[in-house]
Formats: sequence, C-alpha cells, structure tokens
Amino acid sequence: MVDDLGRWAEPGLLILASLADGAKHGYAMTTDIAEQVGVTLGPGTLYAALTRLEKSGLIEGLPADGRRRPYRLTAAGAAELSAQATRMQRLAALSLGRLGTAPA
Repeated sequence: MVDDLGRWAEPGLLILASLADGAKHGYAMTTDIAEQVGVTLGPGTLYAALTRLEKSGLIEGLPADGRRRPYRLTAAGAAELSAQATRMQRLAALSLGRLGTAPA
C-alpha cells in the first residue's frame, strides 16, 4: 500500500478518485475535484502529485492533446483507490458508531 495516500484530502487520493471515471488532463481534474469535494488544488500541488503517482505506477500519462496531457488510472491505481476507500468507509462507520450518529 502507498503510505502517502492515507488522508482523505491528500492530493494523490483526490486525483485517483477524479480519474476513476475516465482520463482527464490537469485542469479537468482540478475542476472535478473542486466541484465534487470542495478542495482546490493549486498547479504546483497538482503536478507534483501527478509526478509522484506516475512514478508509483498508479496513473499513466497519455499522449498530449495540444498543450494538455491527459492521465488515466492504472489497474494498480484502481486497486489502491479501492483499498483506501474501503479503509475510509470502515473508519467513518466506526467513528459515527462511537459518536452515536451512525445512520439507521
């Protein structure tokens, strides 16, 4: 498991979630993440995370379309995203249960 994907708002995890429904270029990812989660990634944060994810084999860059280079999730990236989402789901259920606010 990739250690630096643990926090829900970690840029790498947000990028993996954005790419789960298809390839996107940087601006499209930034827009998707802002709309879906309410987190705005700056260009430096976004591209540093993309580089890290690509080196880890969790995403792969596709041929550039003009100035924009799309990225897609790899099988390893999908597996990591699934593992992290399951872990977060268990944590949410545990936390809400212990707080007495678990859904019925």
